[in-house]
Amino acid sequence: MNNSELLFIYDAKMCNPNGDPDEENRPRMDYDRQRNLVSDVRLKRYIRDYLEENDKDIYVTRVDDKAVTAGDRLKALLHHDATKDDIKEILSKLIDIRFFGATMPIKGEKRGAGTSLSLTGPVQFNWGYSLNKVDLVESNGITSEFSGKEGSDYGTIGKDYRIYYSLIAFHGIVSGKRALKTNLTEDDLNVLDKSLVKAIPLQATRSKIGQYPRLYVRLEYTSDEDFIGDLRGYINLDKTELLREPTDFAIDLGRLKDVLENNTDKIAKIHLWYDQKMKFTSNGVSGNVEDLLGEALKSKTEILNY
Repeated sequence: MNNSELLFIYDAKMCNPNGDPDEENRPRMDYDRQRNLVSDVRLKRYIRDYLEENDKDIYVTRVDDKAVTAGDRLKALLHHDATKDDIKEILSKLIDIRFFGATMPIKGEKRGAGTSLSLTGPVQFNWGYSLNKVDLVESNGITSEFSGKEGSDYGTIGKDYRIYYSLIAFHGIVSGKRALKTNLTEDDLNVLDKSLVKAIPLQATRSKIGQYPRLYVRLEYTSDEDFIGDLRGYINLDKTELLREPTDFAIDLGRLKDVLENNTDKIAKIHLWYDQKMKFTSNGVSGNVEDLLGEALKSKTEILNY
C-alpha cells in the first residue's frame, strides 16, 4: 500500500465541538489566536462510533454496555485470554486497530507471565483547529428537575458552553509501511473515507448537533515514501472574523491547487467529497472543486458520492 494524506474540514454552529474537562467542559480554545481546537481522540471516537453502528467490530468500546479492561475486551472477542498466536485474528476482526493501532495485553506461555504488544496505527491525525477566529457564546445556566443527592428538594444547576461558528480542519496521514503491520487494506481505506464524511452529523448529541462535513480530500500517492505535508496551510478563507453561517465566506483553494500541481507526479489519485452548498474559489474564480483544481488534477480525481 502507498501513502495517503488527508484533509478534512467540517463546521460547527451553536454547539460544543470538543469540551475540555479541565475547563468545566468549555470548548477547547487557543485563546491567544482565538482558534477553536478539537483533539484527534474526539475525531477517532466519531469514527469508531460510526463503525460500530454499522456492524463493524472495534477494540475501543464497551462490553455489554460496561467499561472493561483491554484484556477483557479481547477475551470477549476471542473467548479466551489473548496470546501472540491470536494477533492475526484480532487484526482481521477489529478495524479500528487496523486504522489507529493499539496496545494489547498478551498472555505469556508461563502462568502469571504476560506482556503487551503495541502497534502504531497507519492512520494518524493532528489536532484539528478552526480556520476562522471563533467567538464563544456567553455561558447559559441549565437546570435539571432531578436532585443531585438523595433527600434534596432541589434540582441541579450546570453550565452550557458553546461556540457561535467554527470551521474546523484536520490533517491526517496513512502510512503505507505501517499498513503492512496492521493488515490495513484498500477496502478499509474506502470505509475510512465514508466514515469521515458520514460520522459527525450521525453522531449528534445535545451538545454536538449542528456539525456538518464540508470538504474531504484524500491524496493517494504513488509510493510509500511521499508526503506533501499539512494541507491545512494551503487553505484560505476570504473572511475569518465574525462568522456565523457557512454562507458568510468562501474557501479559497488557489494555494492548494498550486502545491498539488507542483507534486502531480507523486499523486496517483485524489479522492474527493465536498458540500456543493459551500462556495469554493481559486484565484478569484468560483466553481466546483474538481474544476478549480485544473485539468491535470481533475483527470486524477475520483468524486465520492455519499
